[in-house]
Amino acid sequence: MQGGVPHRREAGLATAEPDGHRAHVSGARLHRRYLTREPREMSEKRRTIAFLMDYVGGDYQSEVRFGIERAAEAHDVNLVIAFGETLALPGEGGAAQNSVYQLIGPETVDGIIVASATLCHHIGIEGMREFFRAYAPLPVFSIGMAIDGIPSLIVNNGLGIDLSVGHMIDVHGRRNIAYVGGPANNEEAKARADAYWGVLAARGLPLDERLFAVGAFTIDSGRVAIRDILDRGVEVDAVVAANDKMALGVIELLAERGLRVPQDILVSGFDDAFIARFSKPSLTTVRQPMKRLGAQAMDTMMRMLDGEVVEDMALLDVELTCRESCGCRVQASASLSPSASTPRDGPSLVAARRESLETALRRSVAIPTGSLDGWPGELLSALEDELAGRENRFRHALEALLDAAGRAGAILDHFQGVIDVLRERLGRPPSGGGGVALYDALERLWHVSRMVISSASMRVEGERRLTVELAATYLSWSARSFSTCLSLPSLKRVLASELPVLGISRAAVSLYDDAPEAQRGVMRSLFLMEDGREVDPPAASFPARRLAPDGFLGGRERTTMIALPVAFGDEEKFGVAVFSSGAHELIYDALRLQIGSATKAAALHREMVRQVEARERLEQERVRQESVVAARIQTTLVPERLSVAGLSLCAVMKPAAEVGGDYYDVLATADGGWLGIGDVAGHGLAAGLVMLMIQSMVSALTRRDPRASPARVISAINAALYENVRGRLMRDEHATLLLLRYERSGRVTFAGAHDDILVCRAKTRRCVCIPSSGVWIGTLPSINELTRDAEFVLEDGDVLVLYSDGVTEARDAHHEQFGLERLCTTIEAVQTESVVVIRDRILKEVEGWCPSPDDDITIVVARYRAPRQP
Repeated sequence: MQGGVPHRREAGLATAEPDGHRAHVSGARLHRRYLTREPREMSEKRRTIAFLMDYVGGDYQSEVRFGIERAAEAHDVNLVIAFGETLALPGEGGAAQNSVYQLIGPETVDGIIVASATLCHHIGIEGMREFFRAYAPLPVFSIGMAIDGIPSLIVNNGLGIDLSVGHMIDVHGRRNIAYVGGPANNEEAKARADAYWGVLAARGLPLDERLFAVGAFTIDSGRVAIRDILDRGVEVDAVVAANDKMALGVIELLAERGLRVPQDILVSGFDDAFIARFSKPSLTTVRQPMKRLGAQAMDTMMRMLDGEVVEDMALLDVELTCRESCGCRVQASASLSPSASTPRDGPSLVAARRESLETALRRSVAIPTGSLDGWPGELLSALEDELAGRENRFRHALEALLDAAGRAGAILDHFQGVIDVLRERLGRPPSGGGGVALYDALERLWHVSRMVISSASMRVEGERRLTVELAATYLSWSARSFSTCLSLPSLKRVLASELPVLGISRAAVSLYDDAPEAQRGVMRSLFLMEDGREVDPPAASFPARRLAPDGFLGGRERTTMIALPVAFGDEEKFGVAVFSSGAHELIYDALRLQIGSATKAAALHREMVRQVEARERLEQERVRQESVVAARIQTTLVPERLSVAGLSLCAVMKPAAEVGGDYYDVLATADGGWLGIGDVAGHGLAAGLVMLMIQSMVSALTRRDPRASPARVISAINAALYENVRGRLMRDEHATLLLLRYERSGRVTFAGAHDDILVCRAKTRRCVCIPSSGVWIGTLPSINELTRDAEFVLEDGDVLVLYSDGVTEARDAHHEQFGLERLCTTIEAVQTESVVVIRDRILKEVEGWCPSPDDDITIVVARYRAPRQP
């Protein structure tokens, strides 16, 4: 490209056209035909199309899905979007998450569109061919991967890389161009990699394999790939990546190595993802029409269902968008050279160029197929009205266009190119007379228009950010609720309360029937929601391939639904969830994980409850066996390593003959850590079960929010424990629980009810008793008003001692308790010794006092060391 004029390629032929900093590629269509089944009768019910992809979120996935959804609306067909991660190889992990794909069939849908480029990373083209074959005789369509015998739609990946690498060579004079490719089994990645080598060969540059590395289409893999290339010692002056995320990873790693982009190394990507426009520097990239991919795929599927012949494969245009990362910058409008032959008069100025202007305007902005047809003509008519004296007509038309384009998914910043085209084509008239006045009026109009576009773009991005922040907030709240679901009834209550808040009005969560003969081919509805309200699900089971109870997917109104697997890990599949669309994309994948985890927790909890109830019916021998199980639970949950910054720690737990429910835990955090100690009333497996519940919830809640209020954590645990123990187990176990949130500065915030906290001060060598003021957990449905945070501060050398009542209430032969005073005396006697010596001395004194204790003994000792001053 010379003199700011990019090379334009069309069907493989290079042409030149003054089109700003965008190089376009027009797709060549292959003409082999694909004949489908006969068209449906007009009287049949509304069609349903399935769209399969790995995730609903992601730059590529979101854009393609948007195009699919809009086209489904235009064709008045139902849409089922099923996602369940990338397809796994046979025998490898991932089958549970992939299970939703196996349930899509003629029982539910009339045709299937597959985002093959998102599913193929592990199985390659042969695996995808087998994947499609399983859906016969349904019409199928592939996006992003050309598969023999399957109608396919792809972008011209090779020419996109040709443009990107060629731009680095021809415009910027770079010769040592590194390439970060995509997964080896991804056909798009292969095409892009082949194009990279082809461009170098065509221009006579050496084919140096040291400049080539493979990533996984993620930011982290881009970092790793460019790090490997740089570590090979090869000279690099430009990097081309096979997608934008890897390009951003490249930029991050280069910055860490002290290499500036674009001053030292140029970088470009592929896709034109949302983040590419707002990275620093903004990313040069190959823009593929992702929304159009989705829209055209749906259009073609409808033609197939109507019995039309369709192309076996079609290519779509791509274009190179140059930004800061390659050294190019979008030039201000002042850099455009206006024509010297522009007429002076107003409306005729537009009329004389109307046809060419409409063509140029249409090409300057990517708008999904079928959206806003005729907008260039309407905008030019408004400009003619403005020049004829109708003030603000153009601004109002532009504002309306931006509003509609935003709803259609267009990138509003691209409308700056509309103003560039108008200013360039209408240009500066000869000096003097009315021509100068007209030019000045146009310049003011262009200036106002740019401000209108900038304002609209900022507003859209602000709304997008607000939507993401709200989704993240709602997910944070819902995660807390899901984390304490230990039964299917509690899961149903959480779904009923949380789904409407998350923006989901219709939902069907169904689990595989427990009957062995069902062989996972039959489901039963667990939860059903209509119009934001829970409704009673049908009692009858239904074939799993219907995804939801009869009538849920086929109503009078057109619907778009999201189907996802209810699974845990790679192997355990429980069922399917189907939700209405419209919520933020982050929410659906989070729900997939949360519901799967909650269902797994409920299954584990249900199994444990079953075991508890069975054991309670056994005779004394069974009770003894229960004690063995309880002891195993109690001892295996003891933390293996006690490591918290600033604390020397040691602990001991000695179960009694009749195992109780003592509990302690130490959880390190970035700013300090959490210490917990408690005691479940009673003995045996039930006490161990309650202790297990407490430990699990403490771990989950404190890991999620390391700086949480101890009082709030205890209140949440109490609510779940009360419901589980009293409401479901029909038992009355309760517990003391004390939680301490320690900060590296020595500040300790605590809440709960347990034995007094002992702090032996280094300065006085005397013990200070700090009482806890809470209430037992599990006795009341809510203790929010009775639980408050309190604080104390550890100083350098102070010793903190936590203990169970098995220490202070140990009785000698005369039934005298060991007592708190004797415990303090024991600690003070060895205060300067190591924490191990202090712990062992306490244990020795207690065991000497009571050789056969009837309660568990738990001791936690910590010595605080203040941070060294610099």
